[in-house]
Amino acid sequence: MTSRKRKAIKKSDIVSSPEPAVRHDVSLLSGDDIYLFNEGSHYRLYEKLGAHPLTADGIRGMYFAVWAPSARDVYVIGEFNSWDGTRHRLQPRENSGIWEGFIGGIGPGVVYKYFVVSNHNGYSVEKADPFAFYAETPPKTASVAWDLGYTWGDREWMKSRRERNAIGAPLSIYEVHPGSWRRVPEEGNRSLTYREMAQWLTDYVKQMGFTHVEFLPVMEHPFYGSWGYQITGYFAATSRYGTPQDLMYLVDYLHQHDIGVILDWVPSHFPNDEHALGFFDGTHLYEHQDPVQGVHPDWNSYVFNYGRNEVRSFLNSSAMFWLEKYHADGLRVDAVASMLYLDYGRKGRRWVPNRFGGRENLDAIVFLRQFNETVYREKPDVQTIAEESTAWPMVSRPTYMGGLGFGLKWDMGWMHDTLVYITRDPVYRKYHHNELTFRALYAFTENFALPLSHDEVVHGKASLLSKMPGDDWQKFANLRLLLGYMYAQPGKKLLFMGGEFGQRAEWSHEESLEWHLLQYPPHAGLQRWVTDLNVLYRWRPALHELDCEPAGFEWIDTGDYEHGIISFIRRGRTEDDIVLVVANFTPETHFNYDVGTPLPGIWQELLNGDDIKYGGSGQGNKAGMKAVAKITHGRRHTITVTIPPLAVIFLARRDIEI
Repeated sequence: MTSRKRKAIKKSDIVSSPEPAVRHDVSLLSGDDIYLFNEGSHYRLYEKLGAHPLTADGIRGMYFAVWAPSARDVYVIGEFNSWDGTRHRLQPRENSGIWEGFIGGIGPGVVYKYFVVSNHNGYSVEKADPFAFYAETPPKTASVAWDLGYTWGDREWMKSRRERNAIGAPLSIYEVHPGSWRRVPEEGNRSLTYREMAQWLTDYVKQMGFTHVEFLPVMEHPFYGSWGYQITGYFAATSRYGTPQDLMYLVDYLHQHDIGVILDWVPSHFPNDEHALGFFDGTHLYEHQDPVQGVHPDWNSYVFNYGRNEVRSFLNSSAMFWLEKYHADGLRVDAVASMLYLDYGRKGRRWVPNRFGGRENLDAIVFLRQFNETVYREKPDVQTIAEESTAWPMVSRPTYMGGLGFGLKWDMGWMHDTLVYITRDPVYRKYHHNELTFRALYAFTENFALPLSHDEVVHGKASLLSKMPGDDWQKFANLRLLLGYMYAQPGKKLLFMGGEFGQRAEWSHEESLEWHLLQYPPHAGLQRWVTDLNVLYRWRPALHELDCEPAGFEWIDTGDYEHGIISFIRRGRTEDDIVLVVANFTPETHFNYDVGTPLPGIWQELLNGDDIKYGGSGQGNKAGMKAVAKITHGRRHTITVTIPPLAVIFLARRDIEI
């Protein structure tokens, strides 16, 4: 319960409390709304439930509506009535479980909660509005009524984003935690506001060449240290950095500078804070009633009851809200595996099988398919992205084929195998060559994005740079190699902030990134390498056009494990659009190394990770290399190259302009 002072409430007071300031003849809910909500197919509940400014008979006020089917009474309390839980009682709407009412004389900006008196066990509690658009800044927990009016300036982006977000488009995503990307040390080390971030972040992302920004959850969350992954406000932009319009301005500004915006979204679990969704009306309304199924043991948080129709309407409406009201270009769905498996995080513990005796969460599968069908039906120019860490089949295949319907899936297998490999001392890498090549066996079973995300640089895992073996020069070389290899591989790209310039310290959500490191040449060189990788990735269709199709990738040689060398081809849709990639995972330079090529002609380097301007040793192939008629690696033509140490080189024919 909140510590606010209020009038003492007796049971008799609640039963007979007067209602002079509440009207029950004003409603935003139609019969169809109620039907669709109870059926589980309403996806725009944010237009109906929550707090909305209205004018009734010339009187301005707020309409309130909240779902609490097991409540005996629901009151609106707030500053306007001194948090008095006896005055402004809502009325139940038929058998929908929804309570509603209109209160005149108040408007946007009013701070409020619902005081819910349950039919069960005399339970009563103050709850934040599940559909609130805004909230007090934590640790305060009340909702704030808000008008979401905003004049957008991103028309050109919205008209063209189908092509920009398409599977065949270059997607190079910069993952950002808003609270720690940059801070203001002169002002108590505070985080940037949404509006301050707009120009700073946009200029930086534009300079670096990323196509999209992905924000860790910006939905309201009580515990800052959860990074936003313990959400209490599924329709509320966190007030830590500004108002809803301030966040809209940030998205708008990015769009106006041709940068897409992806938002992390968490329909898998929610925190057990008393003011939030849990035990909302004295019953397990949003979460599963069985604690074995309704509490996630790894996070000590509640699990949504996906089998309840109204919960599916709530979640689908939340997803549509961020796409509609904030113009998000995609939703990255967190912890999908925890939704799909009933025994996730419960190994060795009790878990409840489904009706067929299996461990698949059938209700969650229904919800995820419905979510994706709804999103792509209503917003076909966006993407949904699954963080799914298992071998669940067809995550990014259409539901009509039996898939879950996501647009993309994070390739957690690639991330794990590659990081395990690259952190080994190069002396031992030849014994683990399969960790590099195994991905080709499944690379096109899904539409993959390759993530080097925040999860890999926290909880004692060290920063990307600190993971690398060897002395300082080799650490930077290995990191350039890792990033170059990622950009060469089929799949969309995601890199967490700080990785692009070699942050040395493990990421801390309480601190700014180590921007001062850019004064040192190795860090500045790494940053320039990532910029040039982004430019090449976007410029050459061969590196992105067929990211998710087998025709876009072809091995040249996987077998030179003794020298730690692999080579392959990336192809675009046109016959001549070819990029040849050679990667050397040892610190040894290889001179006069023969590589088979698919076509004759003069080949030249497009990029070389060992270039001096990136901090490398300067080994490479400045002059063009003529392919001679000689069979190598099963190819009819051969080029002889210098393969620099711990580096990736990108080659293309000189006489072909793409």
